[in-house]
Amino acid sequence: MRFVHRSFVMKREVEDQLFRIGLVMSAAGIGIGVLYYLFLYGRLPQIPCFFSAVMGIYCPGCGGTRAVIALLQGHFLKAVWYHPLVPYGVVIIVGFMSTQFLHRLGVKWIHGWKFHLWYLQGAVILTGCNFLIKNMLRLIWGITM
Repeated sequence: MRFVHRSFVMKREVEDQLFRIGLVMSAAGIGIGVLYYLFLYGRLPQIPCFFSAVMGIYCPGCGGTRAVIALLQGHFLKAVWYHPLVPYGVVIIVGFMSTQFLHRLGVKWIHGWKFHLWYLQGAVILTGCNFLIKNMLRLIWGITM
């Protein structure tokens, strides 16, 4: 019985820490985004992707920026095509943060999402599949993003 209680307390601490980290990262992301658009947007040179320019393949992160822009413009399916990890991450993060927030506000019927290792495993699998599929499309059939 004592072990179960300790396990529950440790799990709650992990979710508390993740919630606090999420709040800090959200505030930092909004602040950095505002500063970027105010001072740097359109002023920085675009650097080509090393993998694409030198090796002729897409890197595992290729399409991430386009996916974020597509999501911000409301084009969910386009974002999935550009890089499925971005919409997946947004669903996981928004779901976790919003349910944890509502639970902390005292909404009794919402208990808050719990952290599960499969969230990370799913992200790795998605990134690997995206990498393989996009490069097969590019190298075998000449289909580019």
